[in-house]
Amino acid sequence: MKIKVTKNGPYIIMGNVPLYKEDIIIDNNGFPIKFGNKEKIDTEETYALCRCGKSKNKPFCDGTHEKIAFEGKEIANTHIYEESVEIFETDNLKLIDAPTLCDHSRFCTRAGGIRHLMEEGDEKSEKIAIDEAKSCPSGRLTMIKKSNDESSESDFDKEIVLLYDTGKETKGPIWVKGGINLESSTGEEYENRNRMTLCRCGKSHNKPFCDGSHWADEEFQEKFRKKWNLSQLSYNRLD
Repeated sequence: MKIKVTKNGPYIIMGNVPLYKEDIIIDNNGFPIKFGNKEKIDTEETYALCRCGKSKNKPFCDGTHEKIAFEGKEIANTHIYEESVEIFETDNLKLIDAPTLCDHSRFCTRAGGIRHLMEEGDEKSEKIAIDEAKSCPSGRLTMIKKSNDESSESDFDKEIVLLYDTGKETKGPIWVKGGINLESSTGEEYENRNRMTLCRCGKSHNKPFCDGSHWADEEFQEKFRKKWNLSQLSYNRLD
């Protein structure tokens, strides 16, 4: 199984990789809490997923990237995770954080945010913090319990999931699970990771990875704030 990024074109998915669509489920305050409503999408053994965001046959490529002269230059370093990792620790927990990979799915913002929860230090807060790290689709966050070195990392099957954010009411990134190889347009291999989120709107400034640009429009942001009655301060924290 492999994903090939093509120059200014689609992702070519090889090896009969299963494709699904799934929702990001939010709570009554607009914070993501889990994934749900997963549905399988029929594919061939090899298929092409749109990368420019303009295909009329989404999620599949229909060649529109050529008509619009899509600029899909890859920006991210092939060792982006390794080179951006930061460590944040409390007495009981260690957070491995690669902020450059953030796709702004917002799982880490519930209940005051993951670092605040770690600092609270009680059993309930630490449980939520671990769950938030585990839910991060981009793989930016991994939590380690210091008492037994237990990792929050899940044992995923190899599959691709097209996320839809029910809180933002917008299509999210392409979620790649289970350590599927990702090859650049020049033939270099990106780090093999258990969780990755790839851009499918064509707007990311961290291609091929998602950076949350799919919801960066100011009008869209204002609509999101009003829907969930968020102050500017709390919204900035989400972003």
